[in-house]
Amino acid sequence: MENNAELIAQCEVKAKQWLSPSFDEETRQSVQQMLDKADKTDLIEAFYKNLEFGTGGLRGIMGAGTNRMNVYTVGMATQGFANYLKKNFADRKEISVVVCHDCRNNSRKFAESVADVFSANGIKVYLFDDMRPTPECSFAIRHLGCQAGVNITASHNPKEYNGYKAYWEDGAQVLAPHDTGIIDEVNKVKVEDVKFGGNKDLIQIIGAEIDKIYLDKIHTLSIDPEVIKRQHDLKIVYTPLHGTGMMLIPQSLKLWGFDNVHCVKEQMVKDGNFPTVVSPNPENGEALALAIRDAKALDADIVMASDPDADRVGMACKNDKGEWTLINGNQTCLIFLYYIITNRKAKGLMKPNDFIVKTIVTTEVIRKIAEKQHIELRDCYTGFKWIAREIRLSEGKQQYIGGGEESYGFLAEDFVRDKDAVSAMSLLAEICAWAKDQGKTLYDVLMDIYLEYGFSKEVTVNVVRPGKAGADEIKAMMENFRKNPPTELGGSKVITWKDYEKLEARHADGSVTKLDMPTTSNVLQWFCDDDTKVSVRPSGTEPKIKFYIEVKGTMKCAGCYERCSKEADEKVEAIKKTLNLD
Repeated sequence: MENNAELIAQCEVKAKQWLSPSFDEETRQSVQQMLDKADKTDLIEAFYKNLEFGTGGLRGIMGAGTNRMNVYTVGMATQGFANYLKKNFADRKEISVVVCHDCRNNSRKFAESVADVFSANGIKVYLFDDMRPTPECSFAIRHLGCQAGVNITASHNPKEYNGYKAYWEDGAQVLAPHDTGIIDEVNKVKVEDVKFGGNKDLIQIIGAEIDKIYLDKIHTLSIDPEVIKRQHDLKIVYTPLHGTGMMLIPQSLKLWGFDNVHCVKEQMVKDGNFPTVVSPNPENGEALALAIRDAKALDADIVMASDPDADRVGMACKNDKGEWTLINGNQTCLIFLYYIITNRKAKGLMKPNDFIVKTIVTTEVIRKIAEKQHIELRDCYTGFKWIAREIRLSEGKQQYIGGGEESYGFLAEDFVRDKDAVSAMSLLAEICAWAKDQGKTLYDVLMDIYLEYGFSKEVTVNVVRPGKAGADEIKAMMENFRKNPPTELGGSKVITWKDYEKLEARHADGSVTKLDMPTTSNVLQWFCDDDTKVSVRPSGTEPKIKFYIEVKGTMKCAGCYERCSKEADEKVEAIKKTLNLD
């Protein structure tokens, strides 16, 4: 960022407004220190823009300033949200919301502040007594018949961050037209407009009673309770990575009948500093290191980790050589849907109009399973609000039986409308028990899938470009790909080019077809004659552009997996060369 006089002057004007009596003493002192410092970097970072309330809410670094997460930016967001709710539900006698939070530093403080602002605006608030998993917030909105909800969480971001997720009455994150409607209201609010003085009569504390209803409902997802009875002593190692999963996941596993669950002691400690990991992200193998340490000592059957807000699940199991190996997000989604379809069929539970959902960047092997098993598969954009939309569109007409995405999120039920690690981990333990009942591991189940439906390897390449210059570069990259789309990828001929901004697919024979999607999105996809698939999209929450590469292979025996994987890696490298991603 350019450290120029004009920018500094603008930031100083904004910062001085934060010295007024509208702000508390601690905030005023913090801002004064930034103003007094000769080096203006901190001042610029904190005030060069307003923290944007986007379609997913707020997410940012905590601290004083307009571009930071603090009680004032949170208060303004809540005031705007309250204003929108009062306009939208003007005919209702009582508007009610659920407020939930995770384990992060300041999360409780922000949640109480949100509850105060809503209640001061005459809105009834159900506030959880302590941190809870994100999916329980979604469940509570639906169960209590609320019009909206707010969850204070920054998911798996580093410890400096916090966030604010806005939910609508169906329990899903807000979609059009309400997303832009709320943003417009939030943008009108100034600090002095915020009603911070809560009305305690309108704030109801909730907790264990909702937990019980939610956990009982999750237990209904068990497809094969008999297999759990036979394998009740399955050795499970679980870590919540210092987060909300500790509140419910061990309880849920117990309720399902698993009585040999070992929780990683050092990480069963609520701590927003996440002291035992570099990053509290179950996608990173490092986050599972302590769990794998315990699994080796106990000779466990499975390792499971939830991220701090317990909506995503990471896992590891033993391979054919008895070595602990990580299962990635695509493989996790694949195993879930394979088990749900296979065992619902075996138990006679499958209905002709059941359907599953995946996101457009998730593995196409799921499509092969759906086609062979005659199950409707729907593709949607990245993010569980889009999966929730599909459930909502078919409510009362068709039964949703599962859906997920490559980023370690899965939703097995329709009574929650966001990804759910509580139900996913319970079901995952059942899948593991089912495999063990046949003398198999989860790894063996994965090999069975590849043998029946074809081998596939998915690799995500993140190209990070921070700051304004980076944003411009990412924009230029997308423009260039649109103007000069690749004709081959690592030696494979491209036969279909999809552009979700234009909602059209161009084919090698010159024909053009329309893409049936609810709205446009800045995503490009290229499909090759050998089923190679590459998807490209700028991240919505981080300064990077993401390339999702999927390559296929022929796997004739379970022992061929390593050879196929190695060949796939070579193909991925060739594709990266074609796209200049080295």
